[in-house]
Amino acid sequence: MPKMTERDRLADLEARQRKMNDELENARRALRGRYAAMIAEMPVEKLTEKEFRELLTQAVRVGGGAALTAIKGLLTAI
Repeated sequence: MPKMTERDRLADLEARQRKMNDELENARRALRGRYAAMIAEMPVEKLTEKEFRELLTQAVRVGGGAALTAIKGLLTAI
């Protein structure tokens, strides 16, 4: 196999990077689609859109584990 020039090597690396970025985006879409399907099964209509959006935003911001711990703590206090 002939040695690649720096220009060919760079083009090859850029092509690999584009492919990896595409794979990453496809994986994100698939995961988000699975989560969206879960939401369709929940009675979210009991919340306003603002409450629902805020709930998800805060849960994602602090992390799933911390959000669950906080909610479980609220449930035991009731």
